Parts: sequence; structure tokens; C-alpha cells
Amino acid sequence: MYAQVLYQPRSRLRAAELPVPEPGARQVLIEVAACGVCRTDLHVADGELTQPKLPLVLGHEIVGRIVRRGAEVEEFAIGERVGVPWLGWSCGECAWCRRGQENLCAEARFTGYQLDGGYAEYALADARYCFRIPDGYDDAEAAPLLCAGLIGYRALRLAGDARRIGLYGFGAAAHILAQLCVQQGREVYAFVRPGDAAAAAFARALGAVWRGASDDAPPTELDAALIFAPVGALVPQALRAVARGGTVVCAGIHMSDIPAFPYAWLWGERSVCSVANLTRADGVEFFAAIARHPVRSQVQKYTLAQANAALEDLRAGRLQGAAVLLPH
Repeated sequence: MYAQVLYQPRSRLRAAELPVPEPGARQVLIEVAACGVCRTDLHVADGELTQPKLPLVLGHEIVGRIVRRGAEVEEFAIGERVGVPWLGWSCGECAWCRRGQENLCAEARFTGYQLDGGYAEYALADARYCFRIPDGYDDAEAAPLLCAGLIGYRALRLAGDARRIGLYGFGAAAHILAQLCVQQGREVYAFVRPGDAAAAAFARALGAVWRGASDDAPPTELDAALIFAPVGALVPQALRAVARGGTVVCAGIHMSDIPAFPYAWLWGERSVCSVANLTRADGVEFFAAIARHPVRSQVQKYTLAQANAALEDLRAGRLQGAAVLLPH
């Protein structure tokens, strides 16, 4: 099979011909129809996440159809369309796994990081960590749902019943989550890069009631702020924007250091928390939610051979919505 492979961090991906893998007892072999390009892929490629399997096939927003399955797989049929997320395996035995927090399992392995991912024509996945994709989403627009959508949804869950939601970093995750929030009757306040008029207009088109720069103060206090940009300096900014009792959720897997800030900005029972990966329950709930409240991913398509260009466009902030790789 054709694949784009990372051989060393801080280097370009290289095209390679690899053997098509054989599924184990609980695995499925998927013919990849689309794979989203996520900022986490950049963190892996740039060496900011320091424990990758090398050589490595990146990609953890995989959509495709099952072409082979292991002997113990009963929940999916040959030909069925599935999605593969970041969390690819957990031990199932530790305290976190037993209470449904397998995202915190110390032995967890992740797609496109410790497990080969979807920048290839075929991918292996543990059937227990795959999701059915609702009808009505084509392969390309479904791909970003597997991380941008899921991580956004988990961040929203940590915000509870917050009505006024600030979204910092209006990229792949925020543009999906904004649509869901609007349909749930919440108010969305979009924070974009200073001077990024296109992102502000994009947020407005998706129903944001206010758009401003990341260092602007919103016109009213927020109930919660969700940070998708990997910029630690946004945490104090967001704390100043939320009301007493408000929550700031850091939704990225990697973030630059958070600068010191006055305790007064945290006081008043404000809280800061992080999102770590996702659970399978998050996936079940999210896909049920978007079956009731459909969202649309805005995608920019690239061929698999253009994977380096997609990563560079993401790094440079040239995307509206999400980049998606197609096999050909």
C-alpha cells in the first residue's frame, strides 16, 4: 500500500510502499476513504509529542470501510463504514478503565502516534475503538468529526450547562462545535487571531453572536471558555472573560506554557481544566447528538501525496475549517 511516513521528527513525510497489514483477533482492516489532518499531527511531526512509534504513519481522523476483520470481531460487518479516533487502545483493567475513563489509562495507545494511522491506503484499528458514522455525512466531511468534533464535544461536556460559550481558536474543532452549540440554544462568542477578518466572517456565518480578537474582552461575561489554540497565554485572557463560577477548558493535547497571572483572575470559584483525549462514551454521545443536530464540516481536500502541503497550510493558518487527505 502507498503511505506517507514520518521517519524522524522535524522532517518531512516521505512516500513509501508498505505491506498491507493483517488484522489481529480484535482488529479490523480498513480501506481508508478519507483522513483528517489535525493539529496533533503537527505536534507529533514537530517533535512536541515525544514518544511516537518510528517510523510512523500519522493520522487519527480516519473514515473508511472494513475489508477484513479478526476472528473475534462481531460488532462490525465487512463493507461497513467506520471512523477511527485518536484513542486506539487501552488496558481495560486499571482503575481509570474500569470507571469509564479509559482516556486516562497509563497504558493507552493512540492512533497516528503509537499506532500507525490513516495517511495510507489501509489502516488497522481495534474494533472496540471504532465508531459508526451517521448517514448524511460523506467521507471527507466525516473525517474531522473523529477528533475535531469529538474533542470539541468533550470540552463542551466539561463546560456543563454553560449558555454563553467563548471559543478561542476558530479552526477545525470550533467550527464544528459552534454549530452544535447554536442548535442547542447556546450563545457562541468567537475569538480569532488579531486581524483575521476571514475567520471572523466564518464564525459569523456559523451563528456566533460576537466575533473578536483573542485579546479582546467580550461584551458580556462568559459562562465558559474553550481554548483550542495551543497558546498558553490565552488561559489568563479567558479567565478574565468568564464570570464568577465560570470554567476555562484547555482542549489541546499540547500547549505552550501558561504565564503567571494575578490570583484575582481565578478567584470567585473560576476553574481551569484540561481535556485528555476522549472516551468511547464521548463518541457514542457525540454521534448521537449530531444525528439529532446535524453539523457540517468545511473541508479543504488534498490527495495523500499532498500530505506535507496540508500540514504546512495548517501550520501557517491558511485553512478555514479542516484539511482532509483523500487516497487519490
